[in-house]
Amino acid sequence: MRFDTIWRDARLATLGAGRPGLGVIENGAVAAKDGRIAFAGAVADLPAGWDAATCVPLEGRWITPGLIDCHTHLVYAGDRAHEFELRLAGASYQEIARAGGGILSTVQATRAASEDVLVAQSLRRLDALIAEGVTTIEIKSGYGLNAETEARMLRAARRLGAERDIGVVTTFLGAHALPPEANGKDGYIDHVCDMIPALVRERLVDAVDAFCEGIAFSPEQTTRVFAAAQAARLRVKLHADQLSNLHGARLAAEHDALSADHLEHTDEEGAAAMARAGTVAVLLPGAFYVLREQQVPPIEALRRHEVPIAIATDCNPGTSPVTSLLITMNMAATLFRLTIDECIAGVTRNAARALGRLDIGTLEVGKACDLAIWDIERPAELVYRIGFNPLHARIRKGKP
Repeated sequence: MRFDTIWRDARLATLGAGRPGLGVIENGAVAAKDGRIAFAGAVADLPAGWDAATCVPLEGRWITPGLIDCHTHLVYAGDRAHEFELRLAGASYQEIARAGGGILSTVQATRAASEDVLVAQSLRRLDALIAEGVTTIEIKSGYGLNAETEARMLRAARRLGAERDIGVVTTFLGAHALPPEANGKDGYIDHVCDMIPALVRERLVDAVDAFCEGIAFSPEQTTRVFAAAQAARLRVKLHADQLSNLHGARLAAEHDALSADHLEHTDEEGAAAMARAGTVAVLLPGAFYVLREQQVPPIEALRRHEVPIAIATDCNPGTSPVTSLLITMNMAATLFRLTIDECIAGVTRNAARALGRLDIGTLEVGKACDLAIWDIERPAELVYRIGFNPLHARIRKGKP
């Protein structure tokens, strides 16, 4: 068998099905053929007579699947540093939002920005994530709140994937906030539902999200958005139970959602419903940290019901201005008490599940050869260090 490239003399964290923990293989190798993994296992198990156009000795370095940031609001214009100052002075997230700040201040800046400006500003954030081994990213709209700007944001997101060697999964989040010109939430939700077919025709959207919260949209309004998405054959996901328990996790599960995200106020019933539906719990410790929240997501309930747990940066200008998935893992371990294995699975295998992408996230034959190669002695170093990037090489579809 002839491979395009083989990386050998490495330690592998395969995250493979049926393997305990991280699926560690000592003295391992990963081989690529036509952009996909053709072999992942012990060097001793390589097929007889193998050959490769390129052989890369790694001298004991670790290989993980390429990292996946499965919840971001990466595309936007402007910043909200002033709101950070307000929060330091005691203002709450809800108070800032009700005063016309928060999401709506970013909406104003984003509506005024051209597609080229959105791409240029977003590339700086994206490059920071790529430098840490991220090979796939989800990017939401939600700062346009009208058909023209929502589409512009999604086009910018698609362009980011073309301008950088990274997989981009797009999510339409029209139901993010009520725009100032709207005549009531129900009327605006009609508009959100009407946007979906055109976005599908232009192939701009892979999934649909909504913000189900007292300061955003009700469960009934969210259900209408989900119905429109599913009529267009799009999977759904939900910002759920972040600030209060509106039973968003259960609602997401009832609609076969890919994921329910945030979940600080989710109850036992919600966790059980997610488990039955196979809905992934996406935890966002960056927002928890920035907002100085006190209610921790129900980690023990999620574990008890064996809900897959993913972790993401939630990169956004207001509540999680984070562009480091490595720091996010540290936050998840420190603030939510996740284990090392849970953190690493949360940005690889389970993050892939949260995007409905079964072709990435593990080191298994047939999957995309997206790799992160690390100068570390043990996987815990990826989680416990703060402000240190041990990435040796990032491989995307079998190529550096």
